[in-house]
Order: sequence, then C-alpha cells, then structure tokens
Amino acid sequence: MRIGCHLSISKGFAAMLRVGQELGAEIVQYFPKNPRSYRLKAFDPVQLRKEYEETRELDIVTVAHSPYVTNLSTGDPELRETTIASIVNDLEIADAYGSSGLVIHCGKHVGQGERRGLELMIEAIDEIMQRYEGPTRILLENTAGQGSELGRTVDELLTIHERLSFSNRVGFCFDTCHAFAGGVLDFEHWDEVKSELMREEFRSKVELVHLNDSMMPFGDKKDRHQLLGQGEIGADNLRLFLTSDIFPGVGVVIETPVEKERDYAGEIAIARQWVSV
Repeated sequence: MRIGCHLSISKGFAAMLRVGQELGAEIVQYFPKNPRSYRLKAFDPVQLRKEYEETRELDIVTVAHSPYVTNLSTGDPELRETTIASIVNDLEIADAYGSSGLVIHCGKHVGQGERRGLELMIEAIDEIMQRYEGPTRILLENTAGQGSELGRTVDELLTIHERLSFSNRVGFCFDTCHAFAGGVLDFEHWDEVKSELMREEFRSKVELVHLNDSMMPFGDKKDRHQLLGQGEIGADNLRLFLTSDIFPGVGVVIETPVEKERDYAGEIAIARQWVSV
C-alpha cells in the first residue's frame, strides 16, 4: 500500500516529487492547473515527459485532480464545452507527467433533477473519452451528497459506470470524509458497510483512496476535511478502515487541512503506523 498526500506543483513536477520524497510520500496527487479555474493550460508535452523521466528513480506514483469548479452535469451548452475541454487538458497534462489517473468529482444536477444530471454527466464523460485516447484514467470520486451532488452511494457510482460507453477507462476514487459525511461509511454498522464496499463490481473499480477525517458528523452531507484522528471519524475508525483490506493494493492520498505542506510528514507517519501495527 502506497501512502502519500496532495502537494503543490507550482514549483515544477520534479520539485514537487522531491518534497514528497522528503515527507515520506510514495504517492503524490496534484492539480494540473489552477484548481479554481477552467482556463486551459498551455504546455510542452515533450518537456513534461522529460521531467517525468528524470524523476522516475524516486519511485513515486502520481495522480492528478481536476479543478474544484468542474461540474460534469452542467446543462449550460457553453459551460459544458468549457468543462469538457478543461478535463481533456487535465488528462493530457497528467498523461505527459506519467500520472495514472485524474480524479474528478461527480456532477451536480443543480435543480435539473437526478435523472437529467446523471444523463448529462454520462454524456460528458463519453465525450471526454472520445477526445482523449491516452492511458491516464478518469477516477470518479464519491461525494458527500451536499446540495445537488450526485455519486454519493455505491449504487449511484455503479449506475453511472455501467452506462458509460468507455467504462473500461474509468474507475473510482473513494474518499473517507465524503463517505462518512454522506452517510455511507457507517462505523456503527461496520460489517454491513464493509460487505457493501467489498462488492466485487465496486471494489474492482476503486483505484485510489482519499484518507481524510471529517469535521462534520455522520450523515451531515457537508464536505469538510479534518486532520487524521482529530475529527468525527476518529483514529480508531480510520485505522479500522485502513487495515480492513477492503481495497487491497490501492494507493492512499491524504488531503487533510495541514497548515504547511511539510506537516503532511506527520499525517503520512500516522497512516503508516496504523497499517504496520
């Protein structure tokens, strides 16, 4: 199990990975461009691939994360095209850096209704996969269900996946904070929850875990991350999740609200201690 964190790429890919190495990260997640903008980022794929090749000896796996503003379920034609172009841009950058996946939040139906929101989301992903044919995979992330967010439950994620034309190129990212706040990761009924998460049709598609505690209580449907062991999920439950071998061999990225990136060293050490006991 590789354990790591989300780091800034603002000083370059190589610099980011060297920081990750110093922190003890075996996997690093990054934003390919401004996380609060759709604006496409110009880049030289040859140069990015060179940076990747020059850092391969560090043996750090990387994954990218699309901007927060992304909404795969938008019904606005202009914004839909902007969104699709933005994600294709992210995939191309991630591909050049040799990153295995691009994490994307599931869509928000914003009043159009869940059925229409799902239709638009599926159509958008299919269009993205038609425009991008490289190896970097889309990883749909479960949501807390805040507002009109889709993709909160295992069944919702599987419904989306089974309707995709390019489903073999799409996997899932499972976020513990989102699942807890969304009423899915119920540690009071752990055996039932574990059985649900270990359904083969779901388990086989989870390719990344976001390990985060939650500021908000169970079922509150608000996405607010907390430091490991200091939130409503707590150390015992996070340890239980991490050591239950639900998603064997899947990389673990920590996205907790540390004051400085260097503080991730402590968070990584905590998670690594949990799995080594």
